[in-house]
Amino acid sequence: MSVIQRIRDKGAWIIFGIIALALIAFILQDGVKRGGSTFSNTTTIGKVNGEPIIRTDFEDKIALQEKMYGAQGAQREQLIGSVWNMEVDRIVMGQEYAKLGLQVSPKELSELLFSASSPLRQEFTDPKTGEFLVDNARNAIAQIKKSKNADQIKMINNVYINPSVMQTLRMKYQNLLMQAAYIPKWLLEKQQADNTAISSFSYVYVPYNSVSDTLAKVTDDEISAYVKKHGNEYTKTDETRNISYVSYSLAPVGNDSSNALSTVMGLKNEFAAATDIEAFITKNGSEMPYYNSYFSKSKIQQANKDSLTRLPVGGLFGPYVDGANYVIAKMIATKQWPDSAKVRHILIATVDPRSGQPVRADSTAKRMIDSIETAVKSGADFGAMVTKYSDDPGSKEKGGVYDFFPQGQMMIPFNDFSFDKPVGSKGVIKTDIGYHYVEVLGQKNSNPVYKIAYLAKPIAASNETVTAANTAAAQFAVSSKDPKQFNVNALKENRQVLSANDIKQNDFNIQGLGQSRQLVRWIYEHGTGDVSDPVEIGDRTIVAFVSAVNKAGLMSAAEARPLVEPLVRNEKKAKQIIETKFKGNTLESYAASAGVPVMHTDSLSFSAPFVPGIGSEPKIAGAAFNKTQTGKTTEPIAGAMGVFAIKINSNGAKLSTTDGPTIKQGLVQNAKMASYRGMDALKKAATIKDNRSKFF
Repeated sequence: MSVIQRIRDKGAWIIFGIIALALIAFILQDGVKRGGSTFSNTTTIGKVNGEPIIRTDFEDKIALQEKMYGAQGAQREQLIGSVWNMEVDRIVMGQEYAKLGLQVSPKELSELLFSASSPLRQEFTDPKTGEFLVDNARNAIAQIKKSKNADQIKMINNVYINPSVMQTLRMKYQNLLMQAAYIPKWLLEKQQADNTAISSFSYVYVPYNSVSDTLAKVTDDEISAYVKKHGNEYTKTDETRNISYVSYSLAPVGNDSSNALSTVMGLKNEFAAATDIEAFITKNGSEMPYYNSYFSKSKIQQANKDSLTRLPVGGLFGPYVDGANYVIAKMIATKQWPDSAKVRHILIATVDPRSGQPVRADSTAKRMIDSIETAVKSGADFGAMVTKYSDDPGSKEKGGVYDFFPQGQMMIPFNDFSFDKPVGSKGVIKTDIGYHYVEVLGQKNSNPVYKIAYLAKPIAASNETVTAANTAAAQFAVSSKDPKQFNVNALKENRQVLSANDIKQNDFNIQGLGQSRQLVRWIYEHGTGDVSDPVEIGDRTIVAFVSAVNKAGLMSAAEARPLVEPLVRNEKKAKQIIETKFKGNTLESYAASAGVPVMHTDSLSFSAPFVPGIGSEPKIAGAAFNKTQTGKTTEPIAGAMGVFAIKINSNGAKLSTTDGPTIKQGLVQNAKMASYRGMDALKKAATIKDNRSKFF
């Protein structure tokens, strides 16, 4: 995008055409290819089903994403994961497309590039009319073979062509799956029967919470046995690791607060005397930028707004603490403004409101808006001028109207004209995106508004504070050679030992700590019991040790306990309840031995198996619709919430409120939606070697 825009900025339209369409020729000549690489570098980020993801290519795609989204720091770290997922998707799905012979033909690609939804539309659009200049693009094809700028071809390929081709292939593949959706007659009939089936039964119920947890303790061996029995539910595809850590705060202390207070107090008199507030704030800096307009009291976010709004013009309030700053506020001016305004406008943009890219010279825009103003004053229809000329997509379809909006929502010049000028006013204003011809159509209510400047200085940790915390952390790390000594030292310092679990090898963020790729890499370069050097994360320094290495495969007892312990405990409680409270073989005998009443329900639905007052009980629903057991008392059944015994009184059907075609349509739609999961299944079944942690 940036390459193209720079070319356009220089006025080289035909050169852009050559570059953009060179890529088209490149693809039309060579065909639409999936997979492979032109790089000879054998260093790979990973492999997917044997196909490599080359490091240099991967880095190029990250760099492209950074340029497109302006990513930095933590955002870059997120892009690494995003690009990896896109590459895995590209390879897995590309292999499927190849197996099925799916491709985008030269004719299809040409139609794609020159249709209304063309990825090149923005670059070949007349900025005045919004028309996609198809002929301009087509005419440039004749010159494209002269272009041999591989970098620019690669840029446009990655930004525009490849995503469009991949989207088209995905749609073809998706359509194949969706068209395969089929509902046989027997399934439709069964669904109709299930939807209307109801059961009437009597039951005895003893909840699990009637047994104390202390009477059903769960051992690690029992957890492991349950995990092994239900392996599909408790198998991990990735190794994870746990750490325990102590932290030392890098937050400001008393002296740091005093220093910040002294700084802001040293500027107080100069702030009070300043007449050019914007220049003063620019010169001295403030953590709260100067908003050179007005807010009503309800819009002021300061906790002290009652005191602030009582200030006379030129008056000061503070210093006071606001978050991590010492602040002095100054009342610059007050007015009476409406609390909402309705306007219409025509925008002649110098910058595209959506992309932020330049679209015309300032002088050109000014001449156009002046001409529009003259035309309207001479009787031209405002709405017609909006339709013909306005560059604002947010209001163009509404005749340029922005209905009643609150103060502070628009850019300052637009906002001030809308609220400061009386209804009926018309005029030209300039904002960061261009020139506007504005008419004020309406205003509601009138309240005081305030222009306030804030001199805010941060309460920041001094070098001495940071050094003291890091020194203490270093001493702790040196004296903590193993987890046992680590915990002893933490106890001596009365320092809480915290934990962070399920950290994956390619993570950048650690739950509870924040972004720290450095620490994640250390965790995976060391083993259980190893103690780290101090690591700064945000506003603290931590010292950690690896407390667990959880290999891929079946979960360990420690990992699975939070998930499995309640289930195993309920199994043990069920056994105790059945042995001690379900005596006899009838509901009456069960009720007598358990000390609970016999209960009844007449409307348990097969399609929604909720026992009234208890909850979802699939096992009970299964027993309640077993017609062979009608009139008989079941053995005790361990349900989700407790132990039941039931006696079926009758099974029947309620009147259906949905006809057969509607049910069938729903089943077909569900089957089609399930096709999306097929793509996820392909990726899950793929053989993926992930080497990212070696490079990032």
